[in-house]
Amino acid sequence: MKIKLETGALRQSTWHEYVLRFAFGGTVTALAGIIAKRFGPEIGGLFLAFPAILPASATLIEKHERQKKERNGMQGAERGRKAAGVDAIGASMGAIGLAAFAFVVWRRLPESGTGMALAGATVAWFLTSVSIWKIREVLCRRVRRMVASNHRSATAQLHKPLMKGRSDEQERAEK
Repeated sequence: MKIKLETGALRQSTWHEYVLRFAFGGTVTALAGIIAKRFGPEIGGLFLAFPAILPASATLIEKHERQKKERNGMQGAERGRKAAGVDAIGASMGAIGLAAFAFVVWRRLPESGTGMALAGATVAWFLTSVSIWKIREVLCRRVRRMVASNHRSATAQLHKPLMKGRSDEQERAEK
């Protein structure tokens, strides 16, 4: 899958869908702040890692993909679920990057200024997330090649002409 920017996708969402995403993300962030104030920053930090945008995005992606297929007269439920699943894969790779971000902030913030710690953490997040994506791409490409190679092998075996001479059936009949 190629990563690309589709500005047309921005026009697919309505204003109320953007409000839903913003409200959900803001609510989760506010709750994390309340929890941090009540139980301390360590516990609050756990809730800051909650995927504030992913649930709203996944449902909207599923809905848009389903509607796109249905406009073309096809069933779109499965396509919508798969598209939302692909989005979740990307989010999980980003979560690994988030762990790198948090680690750099944790280690650098006490010794350096906030700006430097956040800049370094952002670089760590970006490099980690892109590296995970590239590793996934290489592994997927290898698996596709292996599957294609095995398919070609199996197909060749099916179409292999019988060797000249006696067949297996003839040999079994003689025994």
